[in-house]
Formats: sequence, structure tokens, C-alpha cells
Amino acid sequence: MCTGGCARCLGGTLIPLAVFGLLANILLFFPGGKVVNDKSHLSDEVWYFGGILGSGVLMIFPALVFLGLQNNDCCGCCGNEGCGKRFAMFTSTLFAVIGFLGAGYSFIVSAVSINKGPKCFMANGTWGYPFHDGDYLKDQALWSECKEPRDVVPWNLTLFSILLVIGGIQMVLCAIQVINGLLGTLCGDCQCCGCCGGDGPV
Repeated sequence: MCTGGCARCLGGTLIPLAVFGLLANILLFFPGGKVVNDKSHLSDEVWYFGGILGSGVLMIFPALVFLGLQNNDCCGCCGNEGCGKRFAMFTSTLFAVIGFLGAGYSFIVSAVSINKGPKCFMANGTWGYPFHDGDYLKDQALWSECKEPRDVVPWNLTLFSILLVIGGIQMVLCAIQVINGLLGTLCGDCQCCGCCGGDGPV
């Protein structure tokens, strides 16, 4: 597969992942599927917008760039035969790095939140974090320490786990595009071989 075609495939995969990341983060604002009257009762990590910014917005732009690479003119960079596809592939590498950082941010926020557990109304009559160092992950009986919102523990755990997986996949795909983009920058795209009257790839 040519470097442009590979980038387009990666972009097509990143778009639905970004949408799922956005939706997962939005659902976190409704713990247990219910509206919270006091926003301060939401877990701090929800407000870090890992899925909205990291896996969402910062991933949409790289994905769109990747999708457009296959249709790029091989030699249409200001009439200069030396650029065109190579410049486009180099640009995609920069966007892939941005996407990698965004996905990494979402991944870290999700991992921290999973280890920390959700913020909830505890048995002592206060709102806080009853779990420590992910202890609730091994002992489901501890979940009863969260009185309200109802089912907030499985809700947060499921959604942040989804964001963790999405962030991890996005990081891998962006890393692949960094390598693919560098190859396209150095070696050109196979579709550009002999274009502009040249004998080799441009």
C-alpha cells in the first residue's frame, strides 16, 4: 500500500474513534445516567476533557489531514516538482505527533481516574473519593461505599476504560502515521513515481 493510501486508512479509523471518545466524555457528565445538580460533585478528571479535547478535537484535525493525503497532487506544490506529495506527507507527520500527544493526554487522564475512582457521596455524609490506589478494582464489595449517584462506580469505570482503550489505539495509529509520513517524505509515494516527467518518485 502506498504511503498516501495507508494514511487515508488510518484517518478513516481515527474518525469513529474520535467520535466515540467525545461521546464517552460527554456521558461522564451524567454519572449513573442522571443529571447532577451540583457540578462540584463530578470527578475532577471529567473536567479535564480527556475524551473531548485529547481523543476528540485534537484527533479530528490529524484524521482529516490523513484522509486528504491520497487525493493530494503529487507535484502540485506551487509548480515545484520537488515538493507536492513529500511536503504533504511531512505535514501529516506533524499532525500525527499532535494527535499522539492528544491521545496520550486522554490515556493518562483515564488511567489516573480509573486508579483514583469516582467522586461520590460517602457513608460519612460528605462528597469525596472513598477509594485508594485502585483498591476497588479488586474488591467489588467496596463499591457500596459510594451511596450517590447510584451506579456511579461502574459508570465511571466503564467510560474511562473505553477512553483508555481509545487513547491507546489512537496513540498506536498516530505512531504508525509518523513512521509512514517520514517514509513518504524521504522516499515519496509510489503513486508519484515518474510524475511531472521525472524518472523516479517525487
